[in-house]
Amino acid sequence: MELSISTPALLFSTVSLLMIAFTNRFMSMASLIRDLHVKFQKNPEDAIFKQIENLRLRMKLIQSMQIIAIISLLLSVICMFLLFMKEEMIARWFFGIGLIGMSLALSLSAWEITISTKALEVELSDMEDIIAKRK
Repeated sequence: MELSISTPALLFSTVSLLMIAFTNRFMSMASLIRDLHVKFQKNPEDAIFKQIENLRLRMKLIQSMQIIAIISLLLSVICMFLLFMKEEMIARWFFGIGLIGMSLALSLSAWEITISTKALEVELSDMEDIIAKRK
């Protein structure tokens, strides 16, 4: 397989879109944490403690996703430079490691989505319990 300089350039658009998605997740979570902080100061409940643990893990995952995606992009840039310098074998290694990094970032993203969904399920079950008590 021949690796041309345009091949690693394909990761640029992918990484850009992923970084937007990761940043949007981070921003919505930051807003959620700020709202939770206000609620906690008014009424420190046990349910909020559970949410704090969940949010802390999600923050770490999102940070890791962003860092790994940036490293993947940097490896693609190095790969392009190596191709420009006619060092195809070394460029292949950098490109391969970049692809593995992108796969890892996507895997972390899937894990974070799973955690987020479970947290929403807890919120829904709390509301269902309140509705059931009213009936």
